[in-house]
Amino acid sequence: MSLKDKMDVILNKRKKINLNDDYGIEKSWNEIIEALTENEERTIKYLENCNKEDLYYISEVFEDLIEVLQSKELINCLRKLDEKFPELEMTNDIDIAEGYLETP
Repeated sequence: MSLKDKMDVILNKRKKINLNDDYGIEKSWNEIIEALTENEERTIKYLENCNKEDLYYISEVFEDLIEVLQSKELINCLRKLDEKFPELEMTNDIDIAEGYLETP
């Protein structure tokens, strides 16, 4: 199964979860993180082609993705997506996520 197909399934489930279902949301976040941390290169390609609605839900776990992948390239990708979709207001989330990059 491609990353896009896998994420379509995960995000379709996430979109149906009630905002008050903390357990369901956390479970969904874990599935998103697991899928997007398997391969950094595929993740960046997937995100570059992501639609606005899906990106909105993925933005909930930016910090976790960066903490696991430790990728400046992913941060750069997220910054470009922030410029592409300014209405999602992801700048602060990306700034926080960037703080999870470990400096040598």
